Amino acid sequence: MNIITIAGRLGGDPEVRFTSNGQKVTTFRIATTTRKSGKEDTIWWRITVWGENFDKMISFLKKGSAVIVVGELHKPEIFNDREGKPQISMNVTASNIMFSPFGKSDKEGSSSEFKKPKEQVPKQENVRMEDDEEFSSFTPGAKKGSDSEISDDEIPF
Repeated sequence: MNIITIAGRLGGDPEVRFTSNGQKVTTFRIATTTRKSGKEDTIWWRITVWGENFDKMISFLKKGSAVIVVGELHKPEIFNDREGKPQISMNVTASNIMFSPFGKSDKEGSSSEFKKPKEQVPKQENVRMEDDEEFSSFTPGAKKGSDSEISDDEIPF
């Protein structure tokens, strides 16, 4: 089995279909872009989700949504496009889908329902143990103010 992780944006809204025996199949396409020496290259991936997996999440996915998909990579298929040029179809069966932390689409950025309030992080104070009088001269088993050493008879085990 070939496992792959893809981070990209949806090229369209997810499509839901059903097989002849009633099994649910959701498909969507993801575009990934690479830049090499100033040239931009886009690879399109066809993602398939079988059954009810990720139903709650998929309802939030729209064209342009940034997602990360982990799944099984299938053997690439070669086909001819409308102009007769050979194209490669990259197919993945998803085992995990995540919202991408790398960016929001224009639609998500303008919607207030997707924004999370910034959390307030309490300021932590620096604590210096050596400045604390009670702990600076601490010896286990010794009484405060006592400079005596602990003998083997005083150890409780």
